[in-house]
This record gives sequence, C-alpha cells and structure tokens, in this order.
Amino acid sequence: MPASFLRRAARPAAVSSLRPPIRPLTMGVLGLVASLVSLAAQADTLSRIRDTKTVNLGVREAARPFSFLNDAKQPTGYSVDLCLAAVEEIKKELKLRDLKVNYVVVSGPERIPKLLKEEIDLECGSTTNTKARQEQVSFSDTIFVARMKVLVAKGTRVDSVKDLDGMTIAVSKGTTSEKLFNQLNSSGEAKMQLVQYANNNEAFKALREGKARAFPQDDALLQGLASRENALDALGLASMTFSVEPYGIMMRKGDTRLNELVDRTLSRVFTSGEIQTLYKKWFETPALSIPMSRLTRDSFVRPNKEAGVAMLLGYSI
Repeated sequence: MPASFLRRAARPAAVSSLRPPIRPLTMGVLGLVASLVSLAAQADTLSRIRDTKTVNLGVREAARPFSFLNDAKQPTGYSVDLCLAAVEEIKKELKLRDLKVNYVVVSGPERIPKLLKEEIDLECGSTTNTKARQEQVSFSDTIFVARMKVLVAKGTRVDSVKDLDGMTIAVSKGTTSEKLFNQLNSSGEAKMQLVQYANNNEAFKALREGKARAFPQDDALLQGLASRENALDALGLASMTFSVEPYGIMMRKGDTRLNELVDRTLSRVFTSGEIQTLYKKWFETPALSIPMSRLTRDSFVRPNKEAGVAMLLGYSI
C-alpha cells in the first residue's frame, strides 16, 4: 500500500472534517490574483492614455516600407499607418477631442523592453509574431506575412543550408534571423562566420562593402533596403526560404481591451478594402514592387494570430 495512502488513512477524522481542502482554495486565490493583474494591465494603458491625452507609438528608423523615418525625419510606413488608424479608434473609444501621438524610435533589441517598461503603448514596426515572444507580449492580428531569405550579390546561389558553408554572414541584432542562423551555425549543418551588427542598416552596409557575403532578413525588408540604396541591380534575394514571418502590432500582455480595439480597427481596414489602398501605397511603387502573397491575402480574409515557423525541421524563430 502506498505510503501516501497510509498517511491519509492515519489522519484523525475529526481534524480532516474540520479542515477545508487547501489546494483548491489556494488555486482559487491565485486565479483571482491573476485575473486582477490582467484587469489592471488592460485598464492601465487606456486609462493613462485618457488621463495624459497621449499615446506612445514605437517606430523604427529604417524598417522600410513598414516603419521608417522619411527625409524630414518623420515616422511613416505601412505599419505606422495601421497604428494611426488604431489611434483614431482610441480617440473615439475614450471620447477624446485631441490625442497627442508621441513617437519613440526603437531598435530590434529595444522594442520589447521599452514596451514592457511602458515607454511605448503600441509597437508599429516589422516584428514577427513568435511563440517565444508571445510569452512576454501580445500581438494584433497579422498585418503582413514575410519570408526570411538572404540578400546576396547577383549570381550567388543559396538553394540549401550547405550553400552557406564558409560564408561570412551579417546578422542584425535582436532579430529572428540572428536567432535562426545561430542555431544553424551551432548545429554544424554549415560552418559560417556570423558577424553581429547593431541594425539592418549596418548589416546591409557590410554586405555592400564586401565584409559579408550574405545578409539574412525578411524579404520585404531586404527589398526595401536595396531599393532605397539603389542596389537592386547588384544585389538580389537567393531562392531558399528559411522561415515564414507573420508581422503584428505588439502590445503588452494582458492589455485585452487595447488588443481588442486594435483588432477591431484592423478588421474594419481589412473588410472595407482600405487595406488594398494601403498595400499599393507602400508595396507597389516605382521603386519597390512586392506583389501581395497568398499568405498575406489570406490573413486579411481570415484574421489570425498564428506564430511564425522555421522552414527547417527542428529549428525555431
């Protein structure tokens, strides 16, 4: 007979009948505390926005065409436009006549810490929804689906991981591409020299100057960089796809009301046809031609929060 059963049998009946079960009570209290924390989180952001009449948007310096600073150093881009649509919805929700938009430039490594420290309320950039990030933050419904590829000199073939063997690779700090390529390097599938750069601009510069032979990043971002630098004739995307990267607007975990408001805004933009206008504005230009992919189109028809996946078995982003 198990010892645990003997201990229960030896317990005085009177004491057992008078002492209520501890575990259910404890779990109930913990559940209540978790609910209160969640309610506080979702109330705090909108309450502070109402009280301060200010919303803080995290933007990127050079994540063209999603979020970047234009020639006048003003934030602009596809993701910024979607966030501004949400700002208008916040104004209506809180019945505010005026709502100041405060832009905060964030880098890849800074975006989640600044969100958690409440320095920004919405992150309007090119952030991939991943299972690892979902443990810290919440994401809106998908606004774009990118694919991770490598930018290389024209004529350089990368059809498999083995083709990267011996290459110097420029990786941008705090990105899913840095995470995946570190995994690939550790696995020994290809022996690469990975060189970390502070941001996409620096990694791209290293590629152009011949300090690296490949720069892994999301395809739309790579095309945006190459078009801005007039490098489309010299550089191109290799054929291999390393991962599928769904982008979302990032918010604090537990901000349920704000998340619902943002998703409601996106639903209106998707169903009204406004998304087609925005897409053409940012992705179908004389300088940049990125046809809408099936995965992106499907995310507008069937909104979802699916996390990104690596296209290589056993790896994650």
